[in-house]
Amino acid sequence: MADAADFHERVVSVLSQLQPGEVVSYGEVAAEAGYPGAARAVGALLAAGGGGPDMPWWRVVTADGRLVPGHEAVHARMLRREGVAVTQGRVTGYRKRRK
Repeated sequence: MADAADFHERVVSVLSQLQPGEVVSYGEVAAEAGYPGAARAVGALLAAGGGGPDMPWWRVVTADGRLVPGHEAVHARMLRREGVAVTQGRVTGYRKRRK
């Protein structure tokens, strides 16, 4: 990635604008940050805690609504607290966000 600091800053900006109950995919975050195709880099940043302790990582899922592998219980609990339906490790009825 040409500028890791810029990527980090832009991803954090996108995530910090998410509202309770709003769910986006890693790819949507990457695209909105100006880095289309960098979904895995978004996942890596969040997995490393790059967004900081207050970053709403739980509002991000895979393109098909799947929760973070190995952390499904915590992920589901946090989403449900915000009114998001989760069934069998996926956000129920997940639809891509429209900007």
